[in-house]
Amino acid sequence: MASLKILVALAIFAVAFPSTLATEWVVGDSLGWRLKFNYNLWADGKTFVVGDTLVFNYKPKTHNVVKVNGTDFQACKVPKGAVPLTSGHDVIPLATPGKHWYICGFPGHCGSGMKLVITVLPELSPVPSPAPSPSSGTVSPVPSPSSGTVSPVPSPSSGEVSPPPTAPPPSAATGIAFSKCQAWFVGVFSILMMIMA
Repeated sequence: MASLKILVALAIFAVAFPSTLATEWVVGDSLGWRLKFNYNLWADGKTFVVGDTLVFNYKPKTHNVVKVNGTDFQACKVPKGAVPLTSGHDVIPLATPGKHWYICGFPGHCGSGMKLVITVLPELSPVPSPAPSPSSGTVSPVPSPSSGTVSPVPSPSSGEVSPPPTAPPPSAATGIAFSKCQAWFVGVFSILMMIMA
C-alpha cells in the first residue's frame, strides 16, 4: 500500500513539475572556468535548452564571467556598463533561445581561452498525440506534412484501404525531451527500488 502511494505521488510530481527535466551544465565540468581550456570544444555535442542553467566555477578574484554579444566575443571586449559575475559559483539560467556568449573580463583571459559560445534551443514541450480517426464512414481532414494543407483521408470503415498518413520525423528537440524524460524516470525508478528493498 505504501509503495502505491509513493508511485502516485511521483506520478503527480512528474506531471506537475516538468521543469525538473532541466539540465545544470557545469562549464568545463570538473576543471571549471580557467585559462587555456577550449570551452567551445567542451560545448560541442551538448544540447542547451531554455530552462537549463550554466554554472561557472572558479576561484573568486582570479576570474569572472561577463555576458557579451557576438562582436564583443570575437574582440574579447567587455562592453561599457557590463556587470561581471564574480561569486566563483555563478549560476546563469538560460531563459531565451539563440546564441549566448560569455567571456572572462580579466585582461588577457578571454584571449587565453576563457570564452564560451552556446546555442540555446527553445523550451521543450510535450509532443502532441495524433487525434484518433472517426470509425464512421466519414472523411477526416489530415494535415499534409510537406505542404501544410489539409487533405481528406477516408477512414478504414468506409471500405477503402489507404496507408496511414506519414508523420514528419521527430525534431531534435523531441528526441532531447524523450532522453531527458527517460533519464529522469530511470532515476526515479532506481530510487523507488531502493526504497522498496
